[in-house]
Amino acid sequence: MKQAFSLELKVRDYECDMQGVVNNANYQHYLEHARHEFLHEIKLDFARLNDEGILLVVKRIEIDYHFPLRSGDIFNVTCTPERISPLRFGFNQQIVRISDNKPIISAKVIGTAINKQGRPFLPEEIDKAFQNE
Repeated sequence: MKQAFSLELKVRDYECDMQGVVNNANYQHYLEHARHEFLHEIKLDFARLNDEGILLVVKRIEIDYHFPLRSGDIFNVTCTPERISPLRFGFNQQIVRISDNKPIISAKVIGTAINKQGRPFLPEEIDKAFQNE
């Protein structure tokens, strides 16, 4: 498995609900942002792929919520790529609060690429990015 990509973020006030904790939907935004930044890091441009008719899509997300974040918390989102099958790739992701190394979220995101005809396939550049080492 490849080394984890890590991104540091900070909770913004408007991401919290009436209880003062991050709304559960915002965690998916954090996870998605880290995946997109990971793709940029390995020189896969999400927008360019889309323009070329290669659509990267999420097939499944599993999230375990361990502990809530609050406004102002600084946290890391990690993203470790994994090959799932010939047509599927995955990301094992974690969110950890930096101040005390508290686990916040564990997630597994499974995706694929689809072509202009809507059929799953993995172009060579994506295939290489998700090969298990």
